[in-house]
Amino acid sequence: MKNAVCLLSGGLDSAVCAFAAKHDGYEVYALSFSYGQRHDRELKSAAAIATAVGAKDHKILTVPFDQIGGSSLIGTREDVTDHTLEKIGGEIPRTYVPARNTIFLSFGLAYGEVKGADALYIGVNAVDYSGYPDCRPEFIDAFQRLAAVATKQAVDGHPIPIVTPLLRLSKSDIIRLGVRLSVPFEKTWSCYRGGTKACGRCDSCLLRLKGFQDAGIPDPAEYENLPDWYTLGKQRKK
Repeated sequence: MKNAVCLLSGGLDSAVCAFAAKHDGYEVYALSFSYGQRHDRELKSAAAIATAVGAKDHKILTVPFDQIGGSSLIGTREDVTDHTLEKIGGEIPRTYVPARNTIFLSFGLAYGEVKGADALYIGVNAVDYSGYPDCRPEFIDAFQRLAAVATKQAVDGHPIPIVTPLLRLSKSDIIRLGVRLSVPFEKTWSCYRGGTKACGRCDSCLLRLKGFQDAGIPDPAEYENLPDWYTLGKQRKK
């Protein structure tokens, strides 16, 4: 059976990406990262999703971004900013973690070489997203060119392709794909803030809620607050 390394954050997009890899016929090797983020709620979700997708293995690597800083997602000294949909994507937000996907993909490439992987999956999206530069097609293309000259496997004639099944999908299309793939959305965590319930105010929560609304599917997550425009699943606010 073919092997694929899947970068798994615990969020909605990475969950759908992992299930897409399984649907494509790959044995999934899940790779997550503890990088000094504000909370570990997403890592608990990553473990649950790895189990749900039947991952052959799930590794959680420690990357010390907290020693560098530069993002409101790292540590708790800087709060996460509330947003409105209209402001999302207008500029690169403070939640951007410098060079995060470059580093994560590098670890994924290394793990892929060890496992003789046939693919490396990452759930980046350049349509309904926060404006991070390392989620764009040109970044993925550039990293693929680097991978082609940076690894023994590629030099030996078996390069590991970077697979991005969600790259050009809207959030609602990602959710519809997840439904078709039987992704357990109730196990995912998208909120930038920790806690028992999602905040409903950060840009990640807003993009998720808008995606579910546009798809016509209630979001199974529970929220502390819901925006006035959200019309599905109001019962999830408790």
